[in-house]
Amino acid sequence: MEFPIFAYIALLLLVALFSTRLMKLIKLPNVTGYIITGIIMGPFVFGLFFNGFSYDGIKDGVIYNYVSRIGWVSQVALGFIAFSIGTSFKVSTIKALGKKVMVITIMEALGGSLIVILALLIAHFIAPEQVKIETVLTLGAIASATAPAATLMVIRQYKARGKLVDTLLPVVALDDAAALILFAILFQLAISLSTGGEFSAYKMIAKPLIEIAVSIGFGAVLGLFIVLCNRFFKSRNNRLAFCIFSVFASLGIYMLFKNPALGGFELSSLLMCMVAGAMLASLREDSGRTFDVLDRFTSPIYMVFFVISGASLDLTIFFQSNGAFVLMIAGIYLISRVVGKWSGAFAGASITRCEPQVRKYLGFALVPQAGVAIGLATTANTLFAESGAPESGATILAIILTSTLVYELVGPVISKFALKKAGEIPEEEPKPIVKAK
Repeated sequence: MEFPIFAYIALLLLVALFSTRLMKLIKLPNVTGYIITGIIMGPFVFGLFFNGFSYDGIKDGVIYNYVSRIGWVSQVALGFIAFSIGTSFKVSTIKALGKKVMVITIMEALGGSLIVILALLIAHFIAPEQVKIETVLTLGAIASATAPAATLMVIRQYKARGKLVDTLLPVVALDDAAALILFAILFQLAISLSTGGEFSAYKMIAKPLIEIAVSIGFGAVLGLFIVLCNRFFKSRNNRLAFCIFSVFASLGIYMLFKNPALGGFELSSLLMCMVAGAMLASLREDSGRTFDVLDRFTSPIYMVFFVISGASLDLTIFFQSNGAFVLMIAGIYLISRVVGKWSGAFAGASITRCEPQVRKYLGFALVPQAGVAIGLATTANTLFAESGAPESGATILAIILTSTLVYELVGPVISKFALKKAGEIPEEEPKPIVKAK
């Protein structure tokens, strides 16, 4: 008897919810529990029960089919993540941040990306068949992303205050936007290389720039449209519906322009959603009310997104002849990204003459990586499969999910270390000793 798909989805949600209790006990972020749930309940662990405990033909199994069928949720969730990132781009906020934070954000994002690319290029020249150039470029783009949630939780838990915190908060708000732009550029180049197309200036430079410009243009139009609609629709539910509309419209436009009849453009739905969110935040003073409702609506979507991301981790990669090599690439990625983030943040803080504690410890607080990185890896996995290079996408997703588990385990600890060394976690005052009478 075939396992019903709705029963499977219900089981996924139930186990994911229970995992949050376990994560609370061992003091780890919920996202770690969601990813582990996905791995356990995915086709490569839970699916073995329906495949005679064998990996042979596992990708034709019922659980693998179910994960593929609900995979569209990941695209929707990533759209909402990008939309939320865009809400940080108020014109007033950008003006208040000034040149200092902008320079640091650009330097730390580029630092993480460039060091990872350089480190993996060395591996590429040593073993070009295992470490393909499109894998190097895609991982380099994803390396720039940072997960602000873990860092913010540490700041709130320990009531950290000071120059480092004042610099860190706006940097993490802008960081993922920089990652989306870098991904849009480098991934276009990676796709062109993986398909083996001819190396023309149009395909390698002009076409990606056109795709980015058109994506920003569509995002601006969608943003202006929902801003206009907000003048006539006052209730939070209606305004929420227009935000949802903009995300689905971005995905629809992205899929529409992939049609060869329209030029076969690979527009970025992430940029469209981000620009739409930025337009709404900048042009509507009351947009905060809408974003509060949106946050409550998207929480379950994010949960499903992380679970599906975990379920998509192809464990068979680690059992193949090059499985050890994949783990080695993940190790190179883990170390080089930390070095790149710290170096870029240090350089940016030095150029803008920040305080010593900011220069030394800001990079360590940027180590955590989760949501956007997983979403970009999932997008890369899907698009590489469509372009005829599924092994590249599967390798990238495996590396990012493996590194995310490590980052989510050690990231908050490193962030606490940085804040404490910077002297921005207040010391606990000793409780007075009350003598018994």
